Amino acid sequence: MGAPGLAGTIPYQCRVSNQEATVKAIVRHVYGSPEVMHLEEVAQPQPKDDEVLIQVRAAGTNAADWHLLRGKPFLVRLVFGLLRPRIKILGADVAGVVAAVGAKVSGVRPGDEVFGNTSESGWGTFAEYVCAKADAVAPKPAGCTFEEAAAVPMAAVTALQALRDGGRMQPGHKVLINGASGGVGTFAVQIAKAGGAEVTGVCSTANLDLVRSLGADHVIDYTREDVIRSGQRYDVIMATAGYHSIFDYRRALTPSGSYVLVGGDGLVQAMLLGPLLSLGGRRKLGSILSRPTQADLRHVKELIEAGKLRSVIDRRYPLAEVPEAIGYVEAGHAKGKVVITVSP
Repeated sequence: MGAPGLAGTIPYQCRVSNQEATVKAIVRHVYGSPEVMHLEEVAQPQPKDDEVLIQVRAAGTNAADWHLLRGKPFLVRLVFGLLRPRIKILGADVAGVVAAVGAKVSGVRPGDEVFGNTSESGWGTFAEYVCAKADAVAPKPAGCTFEEAAAVPMAAVTALQALRDGGRMQPGHKVLINGASGGVGTFAVQIAKAGGAEVTGVCSTANLDLVRSLGADHVIDYTREDVIRSGQRYDVIMATAGYHSIFDYRRALTPSGSYVLVGGDGLVQAMLLGPLLSLGGRRKLGSILSRPTQADLRHVKELIEAGKLRSVIDRRYPLAEVPEAIGYVEAGHAKGKVVITVSP
């Protein structure tokens, strides 16, 4: 579907109160460009029995946001509304403070600092308050700012699931990260290193030093070298965009290697041809659409607290400038993540 976080059941917008309390949010009512998003006053959401209400301190942006915004590819509309979007307030990544909890929630209390992914709770983090299922959040990593924590959930969990589940990564594996300087890629480089892999990161000239600083053993400038034709073979190839055909990636794999695509061009090809090219052999090729899990969120939290994982933040925008932020993300040049600062 072109971006992590678009899989799963049809989401819902959490209930709103009949009271007069309102909050600010970035709202859209139609599919289109970032210009269809506007800052509006909306009713403050109220948590259901299994939800928590979070005062949003920071929100993360992802490619999934602009795919939902534009309703592209068309499969997005089949899930999220054919003619008009069901989700009026976008944003899935959140870091903030619990303001209230539902009647059936335990283990989370008002005042707790949390972070999480609301893509299966109704989205809605581009607002001052958002509702989330209690199992969609975890305690905010110690030592992280709210902005740093908000950059993590969707991208880091996507990278983790792609390497572990799609890539079958093991210690000592040679791992290639194509798109190593982007939101998912910066986390993938670090997670692969933490897992004991020998990591090669592919990025543009301007981002070589960044990818090295994340721990990559080798860095390749794709404007000067075609990694697929270098003759090197990899146990795992993770691509954040299908710059090459799936057949090219297959030739760059070891006999038992895995190729996994997490978004961008080539996703349909990977979804359709990957299983066919994987038949009768040890090579596995395909794509992965990540699913948020609290277990994986806690795992990346542990990596952060152990000093093995950090957020790379390119730009910060205030809530009123979410349209500009999404436009910047859609342009595809962000180094790491773009975050929204909502409450001081």
